Amino acid sequence: MLPVPDGGEKGVRARPGSSAGLVRNLGLVIALLLICVVGALTTGDRFLDVANFLTIVRGAAVLGVVSIGMTFVITAGGIDLSVGSVLGLASVWATTLATQAMAEDVHWVVMVFTAVAVGTAAGIVNGIVVSYGRVVSFIATFAMLIAARGLAEIISGRGTQLVRNDGFDNFFSGSFLGIPTIVWMFLVVAAIGWVVLNRTTFGRRTVAVGGNAEAARLAGINIKRHTVYVFALSGFTAGLAAVMMLGRTGAGSSTNGTLYELDAIAAVVVGGTLLIGGRGTIVGTVFGVLIFQTLSNVFVLNNLSTSVQALVQGAIIVVAVLLQQRFVVRARST
Repeated sequence: MLPVPDGGEKGVRARPGSSAGLVRNLGLVIALLLICVVGALTTGDRFLDVANFLTIVRGAAVLGVVSIGMTFVITAGGIDLSVGSVLGLASVWATTLATQAMAEDVHWVVMVFTAVAVGTAAGIVNGIVVSYGRVVSFIATFAMLIAARGLAEIISGRGTQLVRNDGFDNFFSGSFLGIPTIVWMFLVVAAIGWVVLNRTTFGRRTVAVGGNAEAARLAGINIKRHTVYVFALSGFTAGLAAVMMLGRTGAGSSTNGTLYELDAIAAVVVGGTLLIGGRGTIVGTVFGVLIFQTLSNVFVLNNLSTSVQALVQGAIIVVAVLLQQRFVVRARST
């Protein structure tokens, strides 16, 4: 078992299943239920309609997978501003004529592999620049944000590339037991993410690196290599989310994933993952994604301004960060 650095299990990170974690998740559930009550009271049957519920979970699924990867990066003490652009690049690369022609000759899995490979490669580049190039993750991933979006525009000619493979489209736009395939994918990714973060050496190392990098190094963890792994994981989830986006929209575009990096960070932070690193929660991230997607849906159904929606979301994020700071101060004083 890895030694726990300062700010770890006995510091700012709550042990999985602890009362602090349960209280935090209960608060998220209550917040989500309150938003649902407001939606039901203000829009009636339109909000409670099954079709509307499916709209919410479809949107949450794509953003949710991106947010799972972001959870690992932030838990490790970093930030990834490139996930939205990488998603767009992966969606474009997977729908080029050459890729789709190869998919027709072989199998539509080629398109999935292409998107995931592009995302993972971008994540590895981010990790190498951050760990071995010693560039702050904010700057490194911001550069990737610009570069990936630009490359996506060059490849697509700023146009929309339709998915022409029927097998791919039927699978990812379909459903199983009445639940969309992409929602099942989100649930599987979330479950695997929870196991990896809470029940594996990789998860413990991620928390250790984010809690106290120097203590983690002295404990024998290769900080640089682990940083590359974490960013590669974030790129992988962005590529997988691109596949889900193609299943949802049926088109690859350089505009896919626009501002997803900010939405993912917001969901992760509101869910309870410390922005300074050292504590992460997959369950909280899932609830954070659902809260923002449901809130957005309620605003749309009520024909409210997107400016007002942004103001409310910003206020929620500020409150979440303030509560985190209070939690950290209290935890360190005990």
